[in-house]
Amino acid sequence: MQRNGSNNMTDYKNTLNLPDTPFPMRGDLARREPQMLARWQAQQRYQQIRAAKRGKPLFILHDGPPYANGDIHLGHAVNKVLKDVIVKSKTLAGFDAPYVPGWDCHGLPIELQVEKKHGKSIPPAQFRQLCRNYAQQQIERQKKDFIRLGVLGDWEHPYLTMDYKTEADIIRALGKIHQRGYLYQGYKPVNWCLDCQSALAEAEVEYEDKESPAIDVSFEVKILAVVDKAFGVSLPGDAKVQVVIWTTTPWTLPANQAVCVHPELEYDLIRTSKGYLILAYDLAASCLARYGLGGDNDRGDGMAATCKGAALEGLLLQHPFYDRIVPVICGEHVTLEAGTGLVHTAPAHGLDDYFVGQKYQLPADNPVGDDGKFVASMPLVGGLFVWKANDVVIDSLKNSGHLLHVEKMKHSYPHCWRHKTPIIFRSTPQWFIGMENKGHQEKDAVESLIQEKREHGAAVAHHGSASLRDIANQAVEATDFFPHWGRARLEAMIRNRPDWCVSRQRNWGVPMPFFVHRETGELHPRTTELVEQVGLRVEQAGIEAWFDLNSAELLGDDAAHYRKLSDTLDVWFDSGATHEAVLRKRDELCFPADLYLEGSDQHRGWFQSSLLTSCAINGRAPYRQLLTHGFTVDEKGYKMSKSRGNGIEPQDICNRFGADILRLWVASTDYSGELSLSEEILKRVVESYRRIRNTLRFLLANTSDYDPGKHALPVGQWLEIDRYALALTKILQDEVTADYARYEFHLAVQKLHTFCSEDLGGFYLDILKDRLYTAGENSEARRSAQNALYHITHSLVRLMAPILSFTAEEAWEVLSGNDDQSVFVGEWYSVPDPQMDKDGMQAWLKITAWRGKVNKQLEEARSAGLIGSALAAEVDINVAGADHDVLARLGDDLRLVLITSRATVHRVATEADQHIDVSASLHDKCERCWHYRDDVGADMQHPTLCGRCASNLFGSGEVRRYA
Repeated sequence: MQRNGSNNMTDYKNTLNLPDTPFPMRGDLARREPQMLARWQAQQRYQQIRAAKRGKPLFILHDGPPYANGDIHLGHAVNKVLKDVIVKSKTLAGFDAPYVPGWDCHGLPIELQVEKKHGKSIPPAQFRQLCRNYAQQQIERQKKDFIRLGVLGDWEHPYLTMDYKTEADIIRALGKIHQRGYLYQGYKPVNWCLDCQSALAEAEVEYEDKESPAIDVSFEVKILAVVDKAFGVSLPGDAKVQVVIWTTTPWTLPANQAVCVHPELEYDLIRTSKGYLILAYDLAASCLARYGLGGDNDRGDGMAATCKGAALEGLLLQHPFYDRIVPVICGEHVTLEAGTGLVHTAPAHGLDDYFVGQKYQLPADNPVGDDGKFVASMPLVGGLFVWKANDVVIDSLKNSGHLLHVEKMKHSYPHCWRHKTPIIFRSTPQWFIGMENKGHQEKDAVESLIQEKREHGAAVAHHGSASLRDIANQAVEATDFFPHWGRARLEAMIRNRPDWCVSRQRNWGVPMPFFVHRETGELHPRTTELVEQVGLRVEQAGIEAWFDLNSAELLGDDAAHYRKLSDTLDVWFDSGATHEAVLRKRDELCFPADLYLEGSDQHRGWFQSSLLTSCAINGRAPYRQLLTHGFTVDEKGYKMSKSRGNGIEPQDICNRFGADILRLWVASTDYSGELSLSEEILKRVVESYRRIRNTLRFLLANTSDYDPGKHALPVGQWLEIDRYALALTKILQDEVTADYARYEFHLAVQKLHTFCSEDLGGFYLDILKDRLYTAGENSEARRSAQNALYHITHSLVRLMAPILSFTAEEAWEVLSGNDDQSVFVGEWYSVPDPQMDKDGMQAWLKITAWRGKVNKQLEEARSAGLIGSALAAEVDINVAGADHDVLARLGDDLRLVLITSRATVHRVATEADQHIDVSASLHDKCERCWHYRDDVGADMQHPTLCGRCASNLFGSGEVRRYA
């Protein structure tokens, strides 16, 4: 309101340059994000970005396919958000970084779901179609939730392991591995789930506590002369000599074929009331105490003699309940960790047993059927389930006097990861990829790996003499790991892993397209050609092409002599071979991928299956880098699970807070360890988001009337504090982009938050408000500030975009004035040279430090009731040395930096004399800028304004140099 005449009164609020922006203070993310997604999909944002990046250097993150079963959980969200952050940051870094999401579609979990709904008595072809339908339904559910997270990708064309073309290429990958010489059929012990009634991969086994009967069992020596020779004694002709074994699997004793000793360990021959016992020297005392035959330091009635284990080799023993003679053999796997130092050996039920049995040509006959029951013809235990057989075996041993001790023992035992039930080892005819096999590598694949290893400074071995294990170890050496400890973990797993059993006795899976001779068991001599013919058929009709195939169509007259395999592939082979079926087949992708990223459990899963298939086919890893993230836990460190009721679902977070809050939590957490989440943590993330959003809103609002075409100023003409803010922005961008490049997103978030809350909110923007609001609208002082804010905003929006994608796109629409183009079409911002040297930066760091000291004194004065706001204060800074010169150089601009109405610098002699005095201003308050100045009312036409505001409104405007 304005009046004429000497009583001229103006509402000076209307003369302020108050900010305005359509970017709202409240994000309302839960409601608005789905609207944004719908618009982006209509605009084909992903395709827009791909077109803009065509011709740029490729960066390929190959998606480890989630399993198509059930809704996504928080772990899925962590995984997909991390991948999205990387893809988007690489896109902004100038790469063409396509993202093709995938799904793992075959395997037992889907079979179980279909069986649960439709029963088991369904024709196989119909059953497989039901599995395919179920997987597709699950994919659609999961896809919707992944898109809701703001993950950009080719969602319209994902890869599915059940796509006909992919199934065919998985078959071709198997054919190549066979062609290279790594595949063989063997009769070996494998992890066997009694519920699945199928072999399990190493990655499908987890260890849980189990209570088992631990028994000590005696085997009687048949020929005493061998004992006399081994120990150098002469025993009475009627002496009873027994070796003692210890086991926690009594049910495996029917398959016992030997007792194993370590050749270098010492063994005692001990006289007891139960006859002579042979026990390992280091374990004898504890064993005898367990049997009640002697104290801790007493070896019984007397130690007769000692010998090395090697001397016992060939000693013949009577099986404790079968009419079977078994030998003593030597093996390096025998330890003194527990038991007796003599190991019950059943080659059908353990890998160590199998390998040592091979050396001694022991039979590996397996008496246990697929259902976990002994074959009916087996004496004593025929028809019994293995766990039931434990009691029967123990009773038999007790009755015959061969049981020296029995007790219940809780120990770590392998379980099926799906059923959570104990598994067994049983020998079955299966197909294996041999870790010690020396295959035939393609020349170009070998040369490619050699070149990459040289670039890494790694040793190069000749592949012609290298086993698959050797090649895999070399490939690991040539891979970069994030975090670094992943290398040692994968190396250990490769070093110790057995041959990979890739065959399964399932229905819903990629078939093993082999024809086996009915008599010799050999593969058809045309196998390589036949695999390709099957692949062509599967491309057209899917895996049913194999199951429906009449062998004569491919084999002709040979069909009578060959059996068509019914086995399917381990589902880990499906996903592990996607470097062949996807990376090499999709035009936008390439082999090898730059990065594989999954949870830490995938060192024994997808990372390893991908590594082994690629090393077998290509002689190298399918990835250049491996990134591992931890698991989600609650605030107490407990793993999130439905049974505990401590899970927080990603859908719930999106519905309550928005996906950007979830994304910010993922990025702000150090994923190299466990990722902790709770309601309290979510609250803190929300507060952090609000700080960032409010900063963005301030920046956008105060550049709303800035046109770079009209208002751009050379950086050299900016006020010094504006150039300092630009310098801080450039430092931030250099550091944050480096954090993105190192995949250290939590550091990037920390720096972004600190920049918004301290460098901007707590310093620069706080100081800037006065100039932005009160200086002339088109004054150089205000335009200088807007120039800085424009560049800061462009940098900041891009830097936060990989993490806060919804918010960044929303801000980008306001900043660019274009709602049809993504921020990811561009690249990291090119921040202008701030034209500030090291001395200038140091000076402003000193100013910032003194501002902090002044603020502390102002707060004390406010608490004491001396002043209200900081603008009501006048400050005298008594300072020594170089700091005096830094502050004094600012002149009257110092009060604008300190946001006080006056600030005067006084030199003192020493730092000990330094102090700050705060006093309340005695001057009138300017109605417009709220500063307390001695020139308020100096202009009679505007009696409530200070001279500065009068000049800014009606004169030439104030002059500022620094702030």
